[in-house]
Amino acid sequence: MSFEVNGTPFSQQPRAGQCLRTFLRELGHFGVKKGCDAGDCGACTVLLDGEPVHSCLIPAFRAEGRTVTTIEGLGGEHGAHPMQQAFLDAQGFQCGFCTAGMILTCASLNQAQRTDLGVALKGNICRCTGYRSIEDALLGKTNVEERVEAGTAFGRSLPAPAGPDIVRGKVRYTFDTQIDGLLHIKLLRSPHAHAKIVAIDTSEALNVSGVHAVLTHEDAPAVLISTARHEKDWMDPEDTRILDDVVRFIGQKVAAVVAESEAAAEDACRRLKVTYEILPALIDPEQAMAPGAPIIHPDRTTANRIADPQRNLAAETHGEFGDVAAALVTSAVTYEGTFHSHRVQHAALETHGGLAWLDDAGVLNVRTSTQVPFLTRRALSDIFQLPMDKVRVFCERVGGGFGGKQEMFVEDILALAALKTGRPVKLELTREEQFIATSTRHPMRVHIKAGADAEGKLTALQLDVLSNTGAYGNHAGPVMFHSLSESIAVYNCPNKRVDGYAVYTNTVPSGAFRGYGLPQTQIAIEAAIDELARQLGISPAEMRRRNVVKPGDPMLSPPPSEFHDVLYGSYGLDQCLDLVEHAMQADGPQPELSPEWLIGDGVALTMIDTVPPAGHLADATIALNDDGGFDLTVGTAEFGNGTSTVHRQIAATTLATTVDRIHLRQSDTAHGGHDTGAYGSAGTFVAGKATHAAAMQLATELKAAAAGAWLCDAASCTLDDEAVVSGVRRMPFTELAKLARDRGAPFAGAGNSTGTPRSVGFNVQGFRVAVNKGTGELRILRSVHAADAGVVANPMQCRGQVEGGVAQALGAALYEEMVIDAEGRVTNPKFRDYHLPSFADVPRTEVFYADTSDTIGPLGAKSMSESPYNPVAAALGNAIADATGIRFTAPPFKPDRLFPALHDKFG
Repeated sequence: MSFEVNGTPFSQQPRAGQCLRTFLRELGHFGVKKGCDAGDCGACTVLLDGEPVHSCLIPAFRAEGRTVTTIEGLGGEHGAHPMQQAFLDAQGFQCGFCTAGMILTCASLNQAQRTDLGVALKGNICRCTGYRSIEDALLGKTNVEERVEAGTAFGRSLPAPAGPDIVRGKVRYTFDTQIDGLLHIKLLRSPHAHAKIVAIDTSEALNVSGVHAVLTHEDAPAVLISTARHEKDWMDPEDTRILDDVVRFIGQKVAAVVAESEAAAEDACRRLKVTYEILPALIDPEQAMAPGAPIIHPDRTTANRIADPQRNLAAETHGEFGDVAAALVTSAVTYEGTFHSHRVQHAALETHGGLAWLDDAGVLNVRTSTQVPFLTRRALSDIFQLPMDKVRVFCERVGGGFGGKQEMFVEDILALAALKTGRPVKLELTREEQFIATSTRHPMRVHIKAGADAEGKLTALQLDVLSNTGAYGNHAGPVMFHSLSESIAVYNCPNKRVDGYAVYTNTVPSGAFRGYGLPQTQIAIEAAIDELARQLGISPAEMRRRNVVKPGDPMLSPPPSEFHDVLYGSYGLDQCLDLVEHAMQADGPQPELSPEWLIGDGVALTMIDTVPPAGHLADATIALNDDGGFDLTVGTAEFGNGTSTVHRQIAATTLATTVDRIHLRQSDTAHGGHDTGAYGSAGTFVAGKATHAAAMQLATELKAAAAGAWLCDAASCTLDDEAVVSGVRRMPFTELAKLARDRGAPFAGAGNSTGTPRSVGFNVQGFRVAVNKGTGELRILRSVHAADAGVVANPMQCRGQVEGGVAQALGAALYEEMVIDAEGRVTNPKFRDYHLPSFADVPRTEVFYADTSDTIGPLGAKSMSESPYNPVAAALGNAIADATGIRFTAPPFKPDRLFPALHDKFG
């Protein structure tokens, strides 16, 4: 057999039944990615005789005698292929995990195929970008400013530093490495929603050739933990074990097999014999909290930070300002409704997984796909009673997160296996395991009551929230509290009441997800505002203007918070409302639609605190190099959120240099310092402030050193164009670096941020939709989004975050839905049956920014990656109601969900 990849012949032969994807990766072509192993996502795309194919579906032997081109070989010996350069110019990527496959598909398109990109790109999914920048690449648009003057980087559309390696397939994600002696882990998972493990017979499994160990609950520390990672442990209940003798949902891990190959580990898993004692299962949260219901965690107590284990309540909250009941009685208009949100999967294209090994110094190394390396190190240190300096956790580039990787789902098993076997080990979850065994958005039932006076001023707001946390309480309390806070704090109202319950059920756990509870409640609140406005004959935008908080107003939601550090660092909500309203009223293309189509507009707004409460910490260091450049070290992770770009922009602007002179190291606990993690809208706002503080300290040092050499006052010195300047005197950074060498100590700065005080961000979304009253089909005619991001650090990149957030939220609002049957089983655990938005599904969104500067954030900036998601479903629901006169209260708004009510009304 003869094979040729990227013009190079080789002699290796594929194994029987091996697919082309794994074969190519074993040859070192790591640009070929695993996203689904079912031909659904396109991350594994290669060119076979010039035609794009999903290599996970192609048997490797079928490549014999044919030309295989991977992303690494697309440009040949001539550098970047034109399509690779086009993606660089347009910045047609964020996390970049899908980019290699996307570029190969785009490079193969002929002119006819380019006229219908919805069809041409249907086999390639991007979870991050919203597809606009990918279309820009195909159209030859340039969105980046390649070079700007020294000291002017902040606020400019500069490219991502990893971009050249992303488009060439050189950037390394978690599994893009080869380790000698690697063992593979496969997990046996529970087929029952609730059962006690009576016995596990491992004898047959251990006899499988190549098996090194079978790990069960008897091998794991008995310590109780939470998979959720927060700076403060008290935020989450201790209700989980690495391996437990009780399983509480279908898909929970029962045992881990460690073997020489994945095939051997899978074979051994099938040979494990587990005896279960079946226990009553609770699938519905209403039933789970009813008196007399079976108890899911009977051996836990409030000491484990569980609100009421005997009632299956992971967390609860209640509070009231004023008298809501009395206010509703006297209100001119009232509205009451119940809304339901559903389970949604993060669907990051890189699944959870990692590698672990012990090095020669006895340090446990864990290379993993995580948003929180420092918090994960702390957890592993505690669980396995290892000194902190004997644990290293780091991530290379991460292939998407969206909150799902603010969890510890694999690192504990990896550590256990490495410590037990003394060998390097690998665990990579399959796409099905992502669905059935990690976490989802919290499904919620939200009951709202609202009232207003005749002038359109709110008189009462009441929320009753029932949140389904699933089998474990990771993020149960914080998500529920968050869902009840900014959602109503953004409105002035003298009478507010909240009642919230986060309930255990025997279903896949819920967890952190972009928006963190706000989208679930926002759809109810924004619907109530619209319904009150309709009754009063006031426009929805005007109703909001009369009631939103303004600078000086207290941002209040009951019960009273113990944290009082949220400030109006900047206020652009009024501008956002105006921008969306004006854009929606502006002339645009008029679609030719038959009378069967009903057209309506909808708007929704949201406010979000830029950082979680109770502290969010970040350290940064920066030092002057011999060549006059700088080494910047931060702890925060990059997974498409763009912080790698922004940190360099902050440092370069502060130090009067260019971003190419800032060399960034990040997301590795071995670098020292601490970083709580890239979540909670903190990547720029917290870690960016630490970078700014470090750069400011270094700038002070550099000016003092030059002043000392010149015997002048340091106050007369400034930084300008890679030098310290005082009058006509000028000392380049290279000369200062020589001075540092002579004195035997580098010039360096250190900075930190504690995450307080916090600011607030605002987002407003508008939609114009058409609904076919005969079929239930929905078309989005216009999508407009306005954001208050303070000083926008990188306009192009920020626009991508907004477009990606809107696209992801539209997926959840229109069709994404995890379906769980009466036994608690996820029935659609693959992309084929879970409709992720593709190119054809996502409308172009017009993006606008408020003109503000935040007094708290670094250089006037604040967060924006998370919040664009929040108002989307609410605005879409309002637009559908405006078009049809029907208030739909349970997304996703699929045609088959809309049709019955439309049929009842219109016939």
